[in-house]
Amino acid sequence: MADTKTVETEAEKPPRSVRVVLLALMITMMLAMLDNMIVGTAMPTIVGELGGLEHLSWVVTAYTLATAASTPIWGKIGDMYGRKGAFMTSIVIFLIGSALSGMAQNMGELIGFRAIQGLGAGGLMVGVMAIIGDLIPPRERGKYQGMMAGVMALAMIGGPLVGGTITDNWGWRWSFYINLPLGVVSLALISAVLHLPRKRSESRIDYLGATLLTVGITSIVLVTTWGGSEYAWSSARIMELIGIGVASLIGFVFWQTRAAEPIVPLHIFRSRNFTLMSIIGFVTGFVMFGATLFLPLYQQSVQGASATNSGLLLLPMLGAMLVTSMVAGRVTTNSGKYKIFPLVGSVAMVIGLYLLSTMDTGTSRLTSGVFMAVVGLGMGCLMQITMLVAQNSVEMKDMGVASSSTTLFRTLGSSFGVAIMGALFNNRVQDVMSERAGVLGSKITEQSAQLDAASLAKLPVAAREAYQHAVSSGTHSAFLLGAVVAVTALVAAVFVKEVPLKGAGPQKDGESPEDAAATQPPLVEAV
Repeated sequence: MADTKTVETEAEKPPRSVRVVLLALMITMMLAMLDNMIVGTAMPTIVGELGGLEHLSWVVTAYTLATAASTPIWGKIGDMYGRKGAFMTSIVIFLIGSALSGMAQNMGELIGFRAIQGLGAGGLMVGVMAIIGDLIPPRERGKYQGMMAGVMALAMIGGPLVGGTITDNWGWRWSFYINLPLGVVSLALISAVLHLPRKRSESRIDYLGATLLTVGITSIVLVTTWGGSEYAWSSARIMELIGIGVASLIGFVFWQTRAAEPIVPLHIFRSRNFTLMSIIGFVTGFVMFGATLFLPLYQQSVQGASATNSGLLLLPMLGAMLVTSMVAGRVTTNSGKYKIFPLVGSVAMVIGLYLLSTMDTGTSRLTSGVFMAVVGLGMGCLMQITMLVAQNSVEMKDMGVASSSTTLFRTLGSSFGVAIMGALFNNRVQDVMSERAGVLGSKITEQSAQLDAASLAKLPVAAREAYQHAVSSGTHSAFLLGAVVAVTALVAAVFVKEVPLKGAGPQKDGESPEDAAATQPPLVEAV
């Protein structure tokens, strides 16, 4: 009996080579997620040494633009010429950009090198998701959701702490250099262990489609980045960017119906589930990055929490997301059922965001922690399930573009979320400050509606209390908008169709482990 259990346990484990590849993929995923969080913590020190405060936002914008624009292209290159080569190339470009960024001598160089880094970063997350899609059948993929969610939570909690520690002890340049040893380890493991079929495509890359998509995405990201901050929403520059973006994307869609090898084959959107997962992914990105931006701000400004531990402030949300993602993955693997998770996740997200919108200056940390946990529960049901169902909705030849398209929608959702919720927050803070503190309040927030701890401590007591009420009011408006947007995900989840997941599930009664394994596609191509 004990021997039988041992055999079953071993049968459930993936081959050692696959476990090593998964380790390399998780390291790469960590690189992709940690970078902006570590660099964000180091930015004040970087500006102090290099100067160029007026160009500060471009350090992040250049990286974000390059990442968003290159994401669908990396997915298509992987489909056409082979996943392994495309993935390793993206890692190399990311590491080159990291090394150059660490050596930058002025702000202009740093912005340019960050763009190179972003070009590589566009292929990191897509590569991870697409290779997992190649290696592991959808039915078995749920087992690894907890691992991916854990890496995501670790990056969000640890990023600011690691960034602060590195900057204080080694200098800001190591915020970039730290990527090099991790990236080299990942490259070595992938090169030695990952063996996927090599592809030879006679078709050429759709350069016109890539150009139109890049221009369209760049315009959208710039609108969401500059609108309401650098330029007024009604300004000529913003209107020009909107016009260019809309025209480029319409041209892109038109061209994709005629291109021999389209960057984003439109036929993947004929799958109802794929389209719905793209919508849910967009909403999840919108909500998640908005929440991670405003929750620490609220807890620092209103509840008096330390900025040093800003990552730990999100622990209730991220912990709930991790646990829920693990449970959802295991249930999906064992039962093959998944529709319940988008439904439950969307409902929890709507409820959690509404609860967050009720917070005021008297809300305790325990209460806000419970509210965050509800949001985390919702995101845990959605984060990996959206990718799983999207990949299950397309043929294997389209695995790369399916992964990149889903990732792109989530990225665009985060850009819109940060921009729109940020604009709403800033306007509300400035209005309340004007109401409660008059001219002084307007002067305090005329440069930025977000004050750091040092600036807040210098304010008169009356102005500080007015600012706390203003931040509370701003977060109320931002999270209420998030709850309204999250209703879209709930509507989409209702229409998800339960399509059986590809690949074998758990061993059936009376079936030997060898027979169960034989029904699954090979996990790794023989060398």
